Amino acid sequence: MLGEILHVGITVSDIEQSERFYRDILGLVPRGGMVMEGPETDRLFAREGTVVDVRYFVGSDALQTPPVELLGFRSPTVKKQKGDLFAAGISELCFRVKDIDAEYERLKALGVDFLSAPELFDYTHLGMGKSRAVYFRDPDGTVLELIEVL
Repeated sequence: MLGEILHVGITVSDIEQSERFYRDILGLVPRGGMVMEGPETDRLFAREGTVVDVRYFVGSDALQTPPVELLGFRSPTVKKQKGDLFAAGISELCFRVKDIDAEYERLKALGVDFLSAPELFDYTHLGMGKSRAVYFRDPDGTVLELIEVL
């Protein structure tokens, strides 16, 4: 039986650029990091010569959510591809916010690439309540989401 989710990993093409984005733009708090390399790392990633910078970040509710783990491979080279909501696999990482309009405007002013403006969803008839949501992208094109629960 599986236990708690310990972290959510995102492979990035430029660890420094992504660290600045997740820390300075999104406001996540750094929680350490390491460089992984050696025989165990090669076996774990099933690639010889793997060297990866790993950085961890948490949100303001760090005790209730898993950290975001950024993986910046020095070796092998990372294939950069834009995240696609219509492709199989993990589609997005979602952050809860208290005021989606304020966060949307703040991030937009900082040059963040949004897919749309915040939208209202009313699923009270399904017992799921109301929320507002919007998708945006990180520097590598990974899709992220903001949700305000109403």
